[in-house]
Amino acid sequence: MSAVETSSGFEGALEAVAGVEGWLSDDQARRLWDAAGRVQAGGRIVEIGSFRGRSTIVLRRASLPTVEVVAIDPHAGSDRGPQEIDAEAGRGGRDFETFHANLARAGVDDKILHVREMSDAAHAAVEGPIDLLYVDGAHRYAPARNDIRDWGARVPEGGAMLVHDSYNAVGVTLAQLRLLVFSGQWRYVGRARSLAEYRRERLGPGARVTDALRQLGGMPWFVRNCLIKVAMVARLRPVARALGLPDEDDWPY
Repeated sequence: MSAVETSSGFEGALEAVAGVEGWLSDDQARRLWDAAGRVQAGGRIVEIGSFRGRSTIVLRRASLPTVEVVAIDPHAGSDRGPQEIDAEAGRGGRDFETFHANLARAGVDDKILHVREMSDAAHAAVEGPIDLLYVDGAHRYAPARNDIRDWGARVPEGGAMLVHDSYNAVGVTLAQLRLLVFSGQWRYVGRARSLAEYRRERLGPGARVTDALRQLGGMPWFVRNCLIKVAMVARLRPVARALGLPDEDDWPY
């Protein structure tokens, strides 16, 4: 479906990504859409981890024309999904081609700056502050920590950061606990499933305690997701469904 044939607004964005592979539910897409829509003219959105463009399309279609949208993804065939960690050049090349084909189909390929590098090597390609940061890169602890810490440091007060696979992927959740739960610089806004949203603010001692308790309230959901993954790896899908995995999902997200 071309961009001309797609309706406008959020429903139009959902139509545009209907056939795009990726782990982004409709309610998570809505949270991304709303956050991108709040970025003022001349601002900048940076996405770390684009895969095949599902979230990229939502971010671009939600934002004002003068907002720069940067997609950082090496498309190396690594860290692309559950149990697909190692790099594989052929797989990465196919992802790269599909990514741009999906963006072109949605009418946004020429409106995205794609930086095909690992996130820790991509800082020089992005100049200036970041109004909205979307972190969905490698889900192991060290790269997740580095993305949240280093790219998050470039978000000024009043800006926002959304982190996918919070309370879900072990590495991301550990990075969240280390850097965000007890932080005095990020206020927890809420989440859509595993997509957590934060706003850059200075928090006093009382606000920090309240904010930490709100975030720690999501830990039972994290435990539930870990049990679902164990059941899925053991090929016990009925157990995973009994724990709350929707029938249409192949993995919790």
